[in-house]
Amino acid sequence: MNQPAAAVQERLAASRRLAELINGYQISAAMGAFARLGIADALAEGPASPAELAAQLGADQRSLARLLEATLEVGLFEARDDGRYALTPLGQLLRSDVEGSLRRLAIVSTDEWRWRAYGHLTHALRTGEPGFVPAHGCRFWEYLDSHPAEAASFNETMSRVSAQRDAVLAGAYEFGDIQRLVDVGGGHGGLLCAVLARHPHLQGVVFDLPGVAEVARERLLEAGLAERCEAIAGDFLEAVPPGGDAYLLSWILHDWDDETALRILVNCRAAMNDAARLLVVELIVPAADDQAPAPSVTRLVKQTDLEMLAVVGGRERTAAEYSRLLTQAGFSLARILPLEGMPWCVMEGVTKGR
Repeated sequence: MNQPAAAVQERLAASRRLAELINGYQISAAMGAFARLGIADALAEGPASPAELAAQLGADQRSLARLLEATLEVGLFEARDDGRYALTPLGQLLRSDVEGSLRRLAIVSTDEWRWRAYGHLTHALRTGEPGFVPAHGCRFWEYLDSHPAEAASFNETMSRVSAQRDAVLAGAYEFGDIQRLVDVGGGHGGLLCAVLARHPHLQGVVFDLPGVAEVARERLLEAGLAERCEAIAGDFLEAVPPGGDAYLLSWILHDWDDETALRILVNCRAAMNDAARLLVVELIVPAADDQAPAPSVTRLVKQTDLEMLAVVGGRERTAAEYSRLLTQAGFSLARILPLEGMPWCVMEGVTKGR
């Protein structure tokens, strides 16, 4: 029986759309390759032909021309009538020298060691264990512990991705009555540098694993903040430095399952006096009765949760789920402060009884 022409066309359109989604990894791979070659940096000097780009970047001309042509519709570059390619505003963000650059993210997100976990996503769906484990025989953080180059690249990328959020947080939260701020899992110290620069009365502590803390120490020195902030090495799964007026966990808890996240919170509570407060910066999964956030925010939260499932082994959570974790650790969720123009929120926890 012949189908109506409209139904056939609808099915064909759906088939093409599904094929585009299935082959979406090709676009990710292309953006990673563009970033590694430095194509956006080269085109920042002006439009260029594939031959000119290939000569400048040490690439194969025909292969490069094919990839540029195949990805034109993505919108990173546009083809000129003279056969040259020019950067678009979207492509500008793949440059290494612009504010908000995502070049490092494009590289790390498509590094073979990280990408391989997605080949085992079915394992995660069947077992609840991240695909990273069958891909590498260990969990994500264990892998970074034994692969310093990959760890350095990952930490640097996270620092750059977080820079805009850190600047907004430094101005959005009232740090006036805090004297000593402890950034637990503070990485290379970017957040504390932003906060201390804006609040000159503050003293700070960056707390992270030994290799990371050493980089933070150098960064604080370069920023002229070494006298106001120290970098302490340790493991927040074991203990947290005491003596802070506030303890900050910025994009930390989502990396871990509930049991481990609770352990981190309990360690923070053990280090705190009753007057100290806890600041948790995370994406929050919208609940059914919440006011609907922008679609781009919802998409970001869900895609980040997929990354947690496949690679890291943690999860994104609703506000109610974070509140339960805080309560179990000896805190009360006092308020949630959305960061203006950002998808993240600051959850302020106070000790029970305050």
